[in-house]
Parts: sequence; structure tokens; C-alpha cells
Amino acid sequence: MSRTGREKSSYVIQSVVNALNLLEQFIHSEGELGVTELSKRLGLHKNNVFRLLATLESKGYIEQNKATENYRLGIKSLELGQTYIHQMGLVHHAHPIMEDLVKKCKENVYLGIVQENTVVYLDMVEANQVVRVASRIGQQLPIHCSSIGKVQIAYMNESELERLNLKNTLKPYTPNTITDYGTLKKHLEGIRKVGYAIDNGEFDEGVRCVAVPIRDYTRQIVAGLSISGPVFRMTDEYLEKRIIPEIMKAGKEISKRLGFDIPNYDS
Repeated sequence: MSRTGREKSSYVIQSVVNALNLLEQFIHSEGELGVTELSKRLGLHKNNVFRLLATLESKGYIEQNKATENYRLGIKSLELGQTYIHQMGLVHHAHPIMEDLVKKCKENVYLGIVQENTVVYLDMVEANQVVRVASRIGQQLPIHCSSIGKVQIAYMNESELERLNLKNTLKPYTPNTITDYGTLKKHLEGIRKVGYAIDNGEFDEGVRCVAVPIRDYTRQIVAGLSISGPVFRMTDEYLEKRIIPEIMKAGKEISKRLGFDIPNYDS
């Protein structure tokens, strides 16, 4: 070990190391883990494991399944992963594919992530059209009436959806906005089946959008990719023949560049 390495090792806080080791147990785990199993894996007393879990749970990095009393990663762990992907290459990998998608479909293309109850747009490539959708970079759109938001929350589990408190936040923006929670849940089930989401003027009247999820090497959805255009160009026929096939292909390519296993894309 170098002198610098020895100096840094003297500053290591063991309790922090234990907490990080605990989080790492969930990386290759197929499901939830209990206190007893974590205690065995970490070689720590159950009381110590419980304290670590309680601390991580209080900050949102771990959450408990009240039915089984076991634990799983929380939303804050996902947020860290999303931030890392963005900083280390999400936009870098996505942008050239977005440029190619604009050339093929002649409409604006957006890349966005879900933060709390909104979609935050990270990048866009604008089409060379006289009539086109205005840039949304920096804007925060509601998740329930944007295709790029719906395609990400469609794959959330029940507890994640409950945390978003959608039952009380389904504000109408146009006559097409889904404002009933039961209807939205059925709509999300349909999105999971086909692998893409459509916004039929649900946020902006006269604007139609299609979005697909972006996954990384952990198989988690880290972003969404969407195409937006005026309804008179985004017809059912054009969506079916050109937009949907091309954006699904682009979404898979970005996911592949982030390390996602394409052969298991639909699983």
C-alpha cells in the first residue's frame, strides 16, 4: 500500500463501511433480505444490523416490506444510481442516438428522469420543423400526464407508487388528462404490456408524445426517451409504422450502451 493509501486508511470510519457493505448485499440479491440473513453475510450481530437498517431506512436508502418484515433498497438508492448514470455517461451515450432518431422521425426527441412527482428533462434534440413542440429542457412536468413519466412509473411496484401519492395529485391539465387513480393504474398495466407509453394531449392539447424506458446494467429504469410532435403529424398510422418501431430500437440501443442485457429486455 502506498503512503497515501496508508494515510487515507487511517481515516476510514468502520460504521460507514458496515453500512455500505450492507447496501452492497442487495446488488446481487434476487429479492428482499432479512436481519438474520444480513447478519450471517456481514458477520455482524443482529442488533448492529438492525441499527444499520434503521439508519439507512430513515434516510430512504432502505425500505421495509411491512408484510414480510424483510428489507429492500429504497428510492434514495435509485436516485443515487440515476445521478451516477447521468454524471458518468447517460446523456453522453444517449445524445448521438437521439440525433439519429430526430433525422429518422423528424420530431423533437427528449431524455428525462423521474424525480419525486415530476419529470425533469436532461437533454433534447430539436427537429427542423416550422411547427414543432417547444423545448422543455429545465421544465418539470407531472408524471401522470407525460409519456416519459408514465413509461417510468409503469414499472414501479405498489409501495413505490403509493409513495408518489398519486391518488391526491392527479391534477387535470387538459380534457384528456387521466385524473382517476384506478384508471391510471390500468393504463400503466397496458404500458408494461406493450413497452411504451403514449401521451394523447394529456398535458398540452394538440401535442402527442411516445416514450420508452431506458435501463442500465442493474436492469433498473434510469430514464425515459420520448418523441413529441403536433397531433396532425403524429397520426395513429405514423406512430405505428415509424415512431414506435424507431423509438423502441433507440431505447434498446441506449440501454445496451449502459450495460443492459438486451436478450432479456422484455423480462
